Amino acid sequence: MLMCLVACGPKTKPIIHSSVLSKLYERYERWQGTPYQLGGVSKQGVDCSGFVMVAFDETFGIQLPRTTASQAQLNEMVSKQNLKAGDLVFFKISGQGKLYHVGIYLENGHFLHASTSQGVIISDMTNTYWQDNYWKSVRIIK
Repeated sequence: MLMCLVACGPKTKPIIHSSVLSKLYERYERWQGTPYQLGGVSKQGVDCSGFVMVAFDETFGIQLPRTTASQAQLNEMVSKQNLKAGDLVFFKISGQGKLYHVGIYLENGHFLHASTSQGVIISDMTNTYWQDNYWKSVRIIK
């Protein structure tokens, strides 16, 4: 498990990279293991876009749309090489039609998301599955 090594700054300071990262690890600790539930937005069950929506609202006071497709249309695209903590990462999963998945980038290739099989977890984008299905990223926090 990854641990946050950066202390949070006072809430009166502007959001900076280390503060974003620290707050995201705190959010992970609160939601870790919450089971996946399609359409869910609570600790009883949450889906990927619901988790992202709730996490941004609770952590940063930023309201995001409910669906992955709507979240993917937000703000500016950012390259995979320039990802920062808090960027949204999107994946297209092949199957019966195209399924979309979203998570929140942390650092060093890791992202936070609601997995269908393991609930809220941290995964490694360098894993072949995520590399093969990566679609795009957008920056929400400037």
